[in-house]
Amino acid sequence: MFTQVSDSVGAGFVSSIARPGGNITGFENFQPKIAGKWLGLLKEAAPFVTRVGILLQLENSSLATLRQVIEKPAPELGLGATALGVRDATEIEHAIATFAEQPNGALIVLASPVTIRNRELIGGLCTRYRLPAIYMFRYFATSGGLIAYRPDQLDQWRGTARYVDRILKGEKAADLPVQAPTKYELVINLKTAKALGLVVPPALLARADEVIE
Repeated sequence: MFTQVSDSVGAGFVSSIARPGGNITGFENFQPKIAGKWLGLLKEAAPFVTRVGILLQLENSSLATLRQVIEKPAPELGLGATALGVRDATEIEHAIATFAEQPNGALIVLASPVTIRNRELIGGLCTRYRLPAIYMFRYFATSGGLIAYRPDQLDQWRGTARYVDRILKGEKAADLPVQAPTKYELVINLKTAKALGLVVPPALLARADEVIE
């Protein structure tokens, strides 16, 4: 049984979503459609944005897949997308500073050991350079990030427990389809918005599951 997997077929966990085969199934934590949602939320919070930098750790295959699904819908929203590959704090500082040299930019920060470890640094740099940013997990927003949007992890863990119960009662993992997220959480940091000079639209605030003030 797995959870917190972005691409179970691409990673080789299962042969297909509907019919996993073998002795494993589970819950994926991201679907391609979330890329369009991240881009849309950025445009809603900061309508002036025309450029998006995708901050990601180099040599991570699952993040490379997410990068591709972000780049695909970007033109439909009038956005240019640029990958900013990093390996450490020094490269993070350089990448963000360089990207901020041109106006109307924003960031999508993909979670990895490098970005998680340096999340306060990233939040501080985004504030310094007035870059709105959206993140994959709540703890980025509590560390100074503007917006976090992600699947509800508790909901997925409950689903995992239900699958375990069914398997223990005799069902085969191979017959249980891999499940996509169905419930998402939106977190907005108003303190960061004010530091960026942004006024978050009331309609967006009303949809938030949590507002940090």
